Amino acid sequence: MVNTGMQLISFTCAVTGWIMAIAVTALPQWKVSAFIGSNILTSEIKWEGIWMNCIYQTTGHMQCKTYDSMLALPPDIQAARALMCLAIFMGWLSCTVSCCGMKCTTCAGDDRRAKAGIALAGGVLFILTGLCVLIPVSWTANTVIQDFYNPNVPLMHKRELGQAIYLGWASAVILMISGAVLSSTCPLMERSGRYRRGYIGRSFANSPASAPDPPKAITSNSVPLKEYV
Repeated sequence: MVNTGMQLISFTCAVTGWIMAIAVTALPQWKVSAFIGSNILTSEIKWEGIWMNCIYQTTGHMQCKTYDSMLALPPDIQAARALMCLAIFMGWLSCTVSCCGMKCTTCAGDDRRAKAGIALAGGVLFILTGLCVLIPVSWTANTVIQDFYNPNVPLMHKRELGQAIYLGWASAVILMISGAVLSSTCPLMERSGRYRRGYIGRSFANSPASAPDPPKAITSNSVPLKEYV
């Protein structure tokens, strides 16, 4: 029951992290405008995502425009698009595989060894999903920080880390931790179960020694016995 509960908790957290990764992919707040120096105009805020740019005005109006050319985008944005789409697909695959390997499901029948292997594969896929989210988010954050401290970049082009970056880091951590917990519960239990089954039965080392049977007289009904003087 304890391992089943850990599986359910880790699976729920992993699905939550996957949903957060989907939100990170759709949000435009990867880069936000920085108000430094003489650039103190706060009537509008610029957001830059991996799919579109948005301008949010203090009046509540927001205008968004998708990127016209994919090849004209910076390398970090292109890589972020590919890796985030891969993370969404791998997250869906991880959820499907993990559901088949959990103890509360009837997939794979009563074969505990097969279910443990499926659960292990699902946990590893969740870890890989977290890495696919962590790489583009960290790459974009590194680019933003380098441009912010680069004196050659104009002040109006400097950006700061947006909310999507922090949400992506949280999603990656949740996915990797949940995948590690999910992949470590079932195999350990199965190994301990095999260990217990190997020692079920009579223990000959601790059983008391039985006394030997007394010798029996040799008798024969077909051959007569002779006396020798």
